[in-house]
Amino acid sequence: MDGGMSMAEQQTFEPGPDNQRDFRDALGRFATGVTIVTTQTQDGPIAIAANSFASLSMEPPLVLWSPAKASKRFGYFADAQHFAIHVLAADQAALCSEVAKDARRFRPGDLAENEKGVPLIDTALAHFECSREAVHDGGDHVIVVGRVERVRMRAGEPLLFVGGQYGAFQALS
Repeated sequence: MDGGMSMAEQQTFEPGPDNQRDFRDALGRFATGVTIVTTQTQDGPIAIAANSFASLSMEPPLVLWSPAKASKRFGYFADAQHFAIHVLAADQAALCSEVAKDARRFRPGDLAENEKGVPLIDTALAHFECSREAVHDGGDHVIVVGRVERVRMRAGEPLLFVGGQYGAFQALS
């Protein structure tokens, strides 16, 4: 067996209300990149940290992400016609933590805006400027599909999230 773990050392369960922590821990075994999604509101820019980002289609160019319905920020993002998804660099863990605590963490001058008024984090490793293509129910989240209208990227290492912690990629020799 891979990893040298016996069957007795493994945990098997059916996800449910009594073992949500175990389910969350199992999902945490999957390393993801870290993003900040931004949109414009009547009260200014708003942001949310998300690791539920994925590519969906090359033609047409589509991506997806999934905000939680329980989030106080949910309505802004489920209804947004335009938004940007920013892939964070390894040195941007503090920024991600700040956005997770404060949706309006940004101050005047911190962000650029595209022609549609979408706030952009210039220092991100990559950003995808999107228009809303579709929103689908996904249990306690929704799946937001965005049509990518423009991409910007730079060289650098990505910020990763695994097991409830931030980290960076290290290639195996």
